Amino acid sequence: MSRLCLLAACFVPGVHAVELHIQFNALERMLAESVFTQDGRRYVHGDKSNKCNFAYLEKPQVRGDGGRLVIRARFTGRSALNTFGICVGLGDAFNAVISATPEFHDGNIVLSKVTAASEGKTGIYIRRVCTALSSSLGRDFRYPISTQFQKALEDPTIQPTYPRQLHNFKVPEIRVSNDALVLVLDFELTVK
Repeated sequence: MSRLCLLAACFVPGVHAVELHIQFNALERMLAESVFTQDGRRYVHGDKSNKCNFAYLEKPQVRGDGGRLVIRARFTGRSALNTFGICVGLGDAFNAVISATPEFHDGNIVLSKVTAASEGKTGIYIRRVCTALSSSLGRDFRYPISTQFQKALEDPTIQPTYPRQLHNFKVPEIRVSNDALVLVLDFELTVK
């Protein structure tokens, strides 16, 4: 049956791309496995060893809104000095709402036009954090979709008698629907 499907796919005229719909609950799991890797947290400043100077996001929830990806996550952070074992400075915890446009660049899904805001809280520290999140997530977030896709398609444990090789992987279009991140994939797959 799989040979018949493969043969049929080879003779479909005009087919150059495949749509991959990643539903938001699956996208949340992917983020947890690849981005929120430090005890379910993503440190955006410092790490868990520094009790007075750190910032992290946790518990991401992903949705779509008006063609943009919206990530709600819990932010916890502190920007303080350790003075005789006591942290002196600013800190807060709040629900952050991050809105971004996903794009494909150099084999990665990246975020552009990132905005971050607090859900219901305000203050000097919160405004500074949201400004920093907007610039750092746009600069630092990368999901290696081409590498992941290549590993999945070329996995030698799946049908080892038919080695596969991926070529010319591209994502010419990314859309955000009501229930999924939609990637239009264009690639060549050689079966040996």
